[in-house]
Amino acid sequence: MAVSSVRLFNNLYPSRASLIAYSTLHSGFPNSLGYNSFRVKGGLVSSISGSSRVRASVKGKGERTEDYPLAGDSTDNKKVAESWPRSLQRDFAGTPYVPVYVMLPLGVIDRNCELVDPEGLTNQLRILKSVNVDGVMIDCWWGIVEAHAPQTYNWSGYRRLFQIVRDLGLKLQVVMSFHECGGNVGDDVNIPLPQWVREIGDSNPDIYFTDREGRSNTECLTWGIDKERVLRGRTAVEVYFDYMRNFRVEFDDFFVSGVIAEIEVGMGPCGELRYPSYPVKHGWKYPGIGEFQCYDKYLMKRLKKAAEIRGHTFWGRAPDNSGSYNSAPHETGFFRDGGDYDSYYGRFFLNWYSQILVDHGDRVLALANLAFEGTCIAAKLSGIHWWYKTASHAAELTSGFYNPAHRDGYAPIAAMLKKHGVALNFTCVELRTLNQHEGFPEAMADPEGLVWQVLNAAWDVSIPVASENALPCYDREGYNKILENAKPRNDPDGRHLSAFTYLRLNPALIERRNFVEFERFVKGMHGEAILDLPLN
Repeated sequence: MAVSSVRLFNNLYPSRASLIAYSTLHSGFPNSLGYNSFRVKGGLVSSISGSSRVRASVKGKGERTEDYPLAGDSTDNKKVAESWPRSLQRDFAGTPYVPVYVMLPLGVIDRNCELVDPEGLTNQLRILKSVNVDGVMIDCWWGIVEAHAPQTYNWSGYRRLFQIVRDLGLKLQVVMSFHECGGNVGDDVNIPLPQWVREIGDSNPDIYFTDREGRSNTECLTWGIDKERVLRGRTAVEVYFDYMRNFRVEFDDFFVSGVIAEIEVGMGPCGELRYPSYPVKHGWKYPGIGEFQCYDKYLMKRLKKAAEIRGHTFWGRAPDNSGSYNSAPHETGFFRDGGDYDSYYGRFFLNWYSQILVDHGDRVLALANLAFEGTCIAAKLSGIHWWYKTASHAAELTSGFYNPAHRDGYAPIAAMLKKHGVALNFTCVELRTLNQHEGFPEAMADPEGLVWQVLNAAWDVSIPVASENALPCYDREGYNKILENAKPRNDPDGRHLSAFTYLRLNPALIERRNFVEFERFVKGMHGEAILDLPLN
């Protein structure tokens, strides 16, 4: 019998005291990927044959890969196994194969586009491979690759990383990251936008999203310049396209060989298709409703034009009674029950604001399909679940999701993704509504209700749905929640997630007790029998 892969890390890293695995289910604060939510109503419309191909390429004919020893002490197997709650009641053996990817650390490539600690990373990837993880996700940062001059690209560190991943028989999900890293919860490195872009922004701050106080947010470019030639003669979408096309040419061998399994296209802050409505840098704290982000001169010009076309020029303004970042809906004239959000003007403004988001996604994804023809493409949506139990859904409205109680704000986005054949990536599969209520009852949050709605919007147009956890997850309760959401029980159409990406590779994940649970989780996602795994 093969030695259990949970003995993986002893020979690679020094022993550490056992980490106390903590449940994120009682945490109420968002991480750098946005504070999102997830609950599957009925699985995913995905190609099982496609998933099988991923599995075959990773596992060959199903043989177990080489085992590596884990860090930790020699605690008695039975005692450790019994220390975990035996809450898993469902047998996932024989269920559809859902590929599992793991996000790599944010700083794995430094600002000079060099791979940091290749030997250490290789060891960690071997550990992941030993439990049959399908692949890894990596951000390709615009601020690193095109840092110093327009259309001058440096991919050197990424090529070395991709070679290591390929040599280990793993797959790649690659994120086209057109936003900055740093300033959000969970960001442990600082990667700003390219220097030449920031120089333009110094003289023209309207290239960034701007709030009512006139504060620019340098995390990403405003969608108002999608078609404005303000970036050294190029529009924003032309800059994104040139970057994606150069990546496709540079890494042609990885596309042809199938190592690059998916491209996720960043379309806003944290790589998500949303407005930067709740920036920590501007003082936002959970569960504030956030603020509208349309005060740059380019978006304001478009708003005024839309009002003129509608025949009401005085509507060419953003709401003046929508509160501030940390307001609650009932404290504002716009978002309170019966507030202006549902007035003639309010409906006009919210329609315009949300359509700007859809139009941006439409433009960028059309060009992404040109650059990556024949490759799976995904777009990430954030789960703004706080204030979901109120009529206005204020936090969603400021983020660009026109989703009050009487309207489905996600159907237009799903239809746009369907138009381009793009998969939806939605985060926070580990959160429970009850836990959110216990931690922040005033937030009126409902992550499970939100996810039910979003996934139904995707299923209605038959697009694949993948997911991520938004907060660190090491415990069985959280993993069980993910498994149940990934493969809904008794769904008549057998729908399930197309893939799951774990946030994120770090030393805590590879702690002995945590990695036991992670291996168990991977087996469940792969449709294998889940047994209580021995520690050695």
